[in-house]
Amino acid sequence: MTAGVAELIADRIGVMPAGERRAAQTLVANYPVVGLKTVAEFSQAAGVSSPTILRFVARLGFHNYAEFQSALQDELAAQLQSPAARPPGPALDSPVRPMMEAAIDNLRETFRHFSQEQMADIVERLADSRGHMFLVGGRFTDPLARYMAAHLTIIRPNVFHLAGQESMWRDRLIDMGKRDVLLIFDIRRYQDSLLRFAEKAHQRGVQIVLFTDQWLSPIARFARHVVAGRTAVPSPWDSSASLFVVAETLLASVTRQLEAESTRRLGEMEKLR
Repeated sequence: MTAGVAELIADRIGVMPAGERRAAQTLVANYPVVGLKTVAEFSQAAGVSSPTILRFVARLGFHNYAEFQSALQDELAAQLQSPAARPPGPALDSPVRPMMEAAIDNLRETFRHFSQEQMADIVERLADSRGHMFLVGGRFTDPLARYMAAHLTIIRPNVFHLAGQESMWRDRLIDMGKRDVLLIFDIRRYQDSLLRFAEKAHQRGVQIVLFTDQWLSPIARFARHVVAGRTAVPSPWDSSASLFVVAETLLASVTRQLEAESTRRLGEMEKLR
């Protein structure tokens, strides 16, 4: 499976000069729409020269701007694809177990593009218990938010899973500020209510960590960190397995970082039970 444009950016942004890095950040924040504009429009949006945009495209491995745009157009089509338009799952007697192979490949690719530096930054933020932490997900991803919140509640204080309707989430905005972090899970087809909520939280200075797919939820424009997991499998339904393992990896790392506090809290909880 070939890498998506966002994954190529994640792999190479660390070696990009400042101008190309601005182009990369502009594209991720307006993914993939700004990349479908002309070179001149892209350069204006990023505040860099047109040659810088072309160097950025070349650094990603594309031979020309048209090839780059063709890849983005394919990704946009995949973003908008309904489950009804995807091929049915494999036959139960399939000897190669394509679902299992696809899920394993998704895990490998997800962690190949999830740098140690980004993971360390996210863990540091999740381990900072001076602020509040809120977690929310979409129709199919909220179980991930709830699962992660259940563990983080044991590890550190002030963790809240935002359940129920959008109006209930909005009521919590009054308690959110610059010292707080919001974890959002959103995969295609992206949920408008999560986007509206993320924008309002961002306006209040909340730091957002987005868990999404390789095509990037539009919430990326408001996120401090974007974790893009591979989700496509030979099924009408996307798989959240890679994001689940990312969540468990972060939980393990936060637990290690807060070892003394988490051990104390767990012991006290056992006594209370």
